[in-house]
Amino acid sequence: MNIVLVEPEIHVNTGNIARTCVCTGATLHLVHPLGFSIDDRAIRRAGLDYWHLLDLREWKNFAQLKDAHPAGRFFFIETTGARHYAEVEYRPDDFLVFGRETKGLPKELLDECPDAVVRIPMASDIRSLNLSNCAALVLYEALRQTGFPGLS
Repeated sequence: MNIVLVEPEIHVNTGNIARTCVCTGATLHLVHPLGFSIDDRAIRRAGLDYWHLLDLREWKNFAQLKDAHPAGRFFFIETTGARHYAEVEYRPDDFLVFGRETKGLPKELLDECPDAVVRIPMASDIRSLNLSNCAALVLYEALRQTGFPGLS
């Protein structure tokens, strides 16, 4: 499974997501520009002592990532999705794509594949959940559907 963070801004969220990726065997893809340095002590502290175990890939932009995985299935998690994340039938190599904490995913990405935009249900008067909580929630649903491969 793959977690993609497009232009993440908050290092603590990325650190928490990195730790979740290590614990689940997921690959973390970071799409630049980042709002922080991954050399920062704070991000390593958020990822605790697992950072060296992380399967981390960095991309200069989303197009580069997509070009490297032409057969990849990408699901964009955004509040505007017509269906919710648990309605998707996930496969082990899917890409779960999350946007910036303050602005979400770029509109042009969402417009390219409207059927691949999914949401996490929540109260209508709330803007969003924390990014690291969203990533964990959707990732674990995808892993549940695929039988928690490699996990005990």
